[in-house]
Amino acid sequence: MRDHKFPRWVAGQAIWPLKINFIQMKKSIFIDTDVVLDFFLDREPFSSYASIILSLSEEKKINVYISPLTVNNCYYILRKIASHSKVVKNLQKLILITNITSISRQDVALALNSNFKDLEDALQHFSAISHAKIDAILTRNIKDYKYSELPVMTPETYLKTNLIEPRA
Repeated sequence: MRDHKFPRWVAGQAIWPLKINFIQMKKSIFIDTDVVLDFFLDREPFSSYASIILSLSEEKKINVYISPLTVNNCYYILRKIASHSKVVKNLQKLILITNITSISRQDVALALNSNFKDLEDALQHFSAISHAKIDAILTRNIKDYKYSELPVMTPETYLKTNLIEPRA
């Protein structure tokens, strides 16, 4: 599990230069739990894109939202491989650079009555929908969000369609 500042470096190599050129970047995105776990568990090649997203959030170039479910699910999974204090320390860093949506009774009711096949994804979706500011949901499980009312894409697609390749 990663245990340091959200890096601009992955595997000892710079992912992007510090200056990034934007193409009408959507300012507020919701990231699914799988994206956060890709970062913490360093699951390549996905962790590189998750790292860039979280670095952009840390630099306040985009607003990143997660739900309370993400914090809970990450704790549960990461606790299997690391101590309570290490997991909590990393989650505390995460919540410093992200915004946390709420999950209301209405969100739960909508999720339970939705066409989503996975309740967690439905809860994440309706939590994101209840925040009018969110422009898109980023996940690796696109098919799980086929009933989404928001645009859904992978972190890789989001970055490739919203960033200009950095100059060498």
